[in-house]
Amino acid sequence: MKLISWNVNGLRACVNKGFKDFFLASDADLFALQETKLQEGQIDLSFEGYTSYWNSAVKKGYSGVAVFAKKEPLQVIKGMGIEEHDQEGRLLTLEYPDFYFVTCYTPNSKRELLRLDYRMEWEDAFLNYIDGLKAQKPVIFCGDLNVAHKEIDLKNPKTNRRNAGFTDEERAKFTTLLDHGWIDTFRHFYPDQEGIYSWWSYMFKAREKNAGWRIDYFVTSKDLEPTLQDAKIHTEVLGSDHCPVELDIDLSF
Repeated sequence: MKLISWNVNGLRACVNKGFKDFFLASDADLFALQETKLQEGQIDLSFEGYTSYWNSAVKKGYSGVAVFAKKEPLQVIKGMGIEEHDQEGRLLTLEYPDFYFVTCYTPNSKRELLRLDYRMEWEDAFLNYIDGLKAQKPVIFCGDLNVAHKEIDLKNPKTNRRNAGFTDEERAKFTTLLDHGWIDTFRHFYPDQEGIYSWWSYMFKAREKNAGWRIDYFVTSKDLEPTLQDAKIHTEVLGSDHCPVELDIDLSF
């Protein structure tokens, strides 16, 4: 299976910047989106052979996730079942016979870390949710997790130490998650690879200078380790301030 995840930073804008070309060329079995910034039905976007599933924020033009799937799931779960965390359209789960597939758009801690306390609450609730799924069957989750885990995962670690996405608190939460039996698939294959990022600020010509952050992930439960084939970050693909990430896995619907 080929799985793709992409924070499109506004799907309607991304569609005008080559989204369809990449979607068709990738021929993914499951294609996950984050930050769609629309309500279901606000865009006429369909692809032959795919069914789309959406979870939108209550607030219009904000957040939102979606999955385009070649095969219909057994069930679709919007959110994690906690009202406080389910207002912003950040989580969508598709259940298949042999695995769960989850797309996630983790809350940003914001400038001056205004949402860091909420982010910590979200992290605990999210880990509890995916651990609960993992107790039933293998899990693949992906998305913009809004954290660069290690210094190797961003261009300028020292100057970003207390910035959103690279605080000690956020990094520690991701370490705790991995310690619960989860695999960061890109680091599984490329533990020492430097200079490969998935997000660049629109300011200061950051992408041109490759002053980026790796904050988009595919993570799997440990029991899927034998099935992992490769993980890729498509830094060449434009259309958003994020680029798509990919997981190739020896698994079927």
